[in-house]
Amino acid sequence: MATEQQTAGADLPMRYAGAIDCDLHPAVPSMSALLPYLDDYWREMISVRALDRLNLSLTSYPQNAPISCRPDWTIDGGAKPGSSLKAMREHVLDRYRPRYGILNCLYGAQVFHSEDMAAAFCRATNDWIRDEWLSRDPRLRASIVIPAHNTELAVAEIERRADDSRFVQVLMLVSGEVTLGRRQLWPIYRLAERLEMPIGIHAGSAYRYAPTPIGWPSYYVEDYIAQSAAFENQLQSMIAEGVFAKFPRLKVVAIESGLTWLSGYIWRSDKTWKGVRAEVPWVTRAPSEIVRGHIRFTVQPIDAADERAAIMRLVDHLRSDDLFLFSTDYPHWQFDGDAALPSGVPDALFRKITSENALATYPRLSKADRAMEIAR
Repeated sequence: MATEQQTAGADLPMRYAGAIDCDLHPAVPSMSALLPYLDDYWREMISVRALDRLNLSLTSYPQNAPISCRPDWTIDGGAKPGSSLKAMREHVLDRYRPRYGILNCLYGAQVFHSEDMAAAFCRATNDWIRDEWLSRDPRLRASIVIPAHNTELAVAEIERRADDSRFVQVLMLVSGEVTLGRRQLWPIYRLAERLEMPIGIHAGSAYRYAPTPIGWPSYYVEDYIAQSAAFENQLQSMIAEGVFAKFPRLKVVAIESGLTWLSGYIWRSDKTWKGVRAEVPWVTRAPSEIVRGHIRFTVQPIDAADERAAIMRLVDHLRSDDLFLFSTDYPHWQFDGDAALPSGVPDALFRKITSENALATYPRLSKADRAMEIAR
């Protein structure tokens, strides 16, 4: 039986040395940062259409909302939270000393109504991440930002970046134009499976539709809390539509989804499937089994008063310790101090969450690990 981390210094950063941080947010400081990566036409369009006046940070994460950045993770001079590699090193990379950190860039490139513009800005964003982040710190990896509302262009962007092994995941927003199980998106999943790249589904919206099923909310707090319901809808869509039957090696990572909704969702999904499974004959396994085999969840936010009890209860209810991935969600404010995971988590589970589960989820990370061992 695993011993528990009960010592007074259990939450010091040294606990996380060698961990894999699966959710770091680099922020594009301004549109001028992307100009070198855009062709002449789009640079002209930025000027003609005055696009450089726009703040293309996703409104799912308002820059000045307190939970969008921890007070001690702000950047001097009022720069966008997350826009400085120097600050990220100071706040997370050099403090927690993770083995790898996966960058998930949330930017307006993903949500332009113009599909051509979205594709151009996604290309520029990925190239900017490559040059300004990945090439400047060997610990960093990244997700490929794609224009998910055009499958052909999304596939082209994944293919363009696929040869760079530092890109380990394909990034999509939980609320876009369609439910994510729809067959029009399957070419994305087919390519991701072939490349052994998980699909990262991150909290956030393209705001094509109201973020709640009963209309537009009045306040940010309503939108923020509704994100967990969107994750339920999308997981159920992917299961019911047969995504995992069609692509049996595909992994999906729910990023910043929260965790406490999982128990009720799994119970309700299994119970209902047993009664109506005839309409989805390709779903040959209980949804809970599909989740255990294909879905992983970053641990921030844990969204429970007693975080340790919540994690242990979920491991028990879901009958798996493979589901959870370590994350700090930098620079968002999900925890105080250095307690990215609660104290008292059993040692074996701590290792699973902080590194082993991520290595099993991201083949490109495990290959990099093996290459480093051979080089030694």
